[in-house]
Amino acid sequence: MRLLRRIFVWTFVTILALAGLAGALLGYFLYTPPQEVPHLSGQLTHGSMEAGGRVRTYLLYVPKNISRAAPLVIVLHGSGQSGAHVRSWTGYGFDRFADEHGFAVVYPDAFEGYWNGCNRVGDFAANKLDIDDVGFLSALADKLAAEIGIDPSRVLAAGVSRGGHMALRLALEAPSRFRAVAAVSASVPTPDNFKCKPAAGRTSSVMIMNGTLDPLNPFNGGSVNLYGFMARGTVLSSRQSAQYFADLNKIHGPPVTTETPVADGMRVERSLWHDGSATEVELVAIYGGGHGMPQPYWRYPRLLGPTPKEPNGPEVIWTFFARQRPAP
Repeated sequence: MRLLRRIFVWTFVTILALAGLAGALLGYFLYTPPQEVPHLSGQLTHGSMEAGGRVRTYLLYVPKNISRAAPLVIVLHGSGQSGAHVRSWTGYGFDRFADEHGFAVVYPDAFEGYWNGCNRVGDFAANKLDIDDVGFLSALADKLAAEIGIDPSRVLAAGVSRGGHMALRLALEAPSRFRAVAAVSASVPTPDNFKCKPAAGRTSSVMIMNGTLDPLNPFNGGSVNLYGFMARGTVLSSRQSAQYFADLNKIHGPPVTTETPVADGMRVERSLWHDGSATEVELVAIYGGGHGMPQPYWRYPRLLGPTPKEPNGPEVIWTFFARQRPAP
C-alpha cells in the first residue's frame, strides 16, 4: 500500500513538473515585450461601414495638418487578428511615417479575423463564404477619399502574413484602385491552390518582403502551416512569387540585385524588376528573418522566428510606395 502511495505521489509530482515546464516553454515562445505607444501628432478614430451586406470596422489614423490629396495606406492584419493588432505589431511604424511624410493610415478588420486571399485552402469563414474583401477595401478607399480627401490615385496597401496574401489579391484583381502593394511573410499560392482572377493588363506595383527562417510561410516554397497547424495549402517560393508578378507585367530580363549586411550577422538582398514603365516588382529577402515585420520597435513572439531590427520594414515599404506615381 505504501509503495502504491509513493508511486501515486511521484507520478503526480512528475506530471506537475512537466506541466510547469511545458507552461514555461510555451510562455517563452509566446512572450512579447511590452511597448510604449509613441507620441503622435494626429488622431486615431474608430469607423464602420456596410459592405457586402455586413458591417465592417476599421481604425483610421490621420496626422495633424495632413494636406488634401494625400496618399492613403491600408494596413492589413494577419490571421485571427484585428487592425489594432497589426498597428501595434508593426511597432506603430506606419503611424510614425504618416506623421513624417503626411499620409493617412487605415487598419481595417477582416471578417471574423481572416481575409479572403488567393489560396483555396483554409478552414475559415471568409474563405468558405467567399467574402468580397476586394470590394470592401475598394469601397473603404472610396469612402475615405470622400470624407478626408485622400488622393484616389495613390491608394496603397501593405499586409503581414494573411494580410500579405490579401494585399497580393488586391494587386491582381484591383490594380486600377491600388497603385502599389507590399506583402510581408506571404507568397503566391501554387496553381492548385490559386483562386484569384488577375485583371487584364498590368498589376499594381508589388513588393514582397520575406524572411528565410519563416516557420509558417516557407521562403523556398511549400506547405504553409505553423508546426502542423493553420494549414493554408502550398505556395511558390519567394523568388518565384516575385517572378510571377514580373512575368504578368511583361518585365523581361533579370532583376537588379543588391545586398546589404544588417545587425546580428543578418543580411538583406533586394531584387528589383523594372522596365521603365509605371509598374515595378521588388523582392526583399531577409536572410535570418522569421515571420513578421522586421522593425526596431518591437519583437514578435519567438514562436514565429527571429524579428530582425533591420531593415525597418515600415520605412522600406513607405520608400517603395512613395516612388510609385499614378499610372499614366
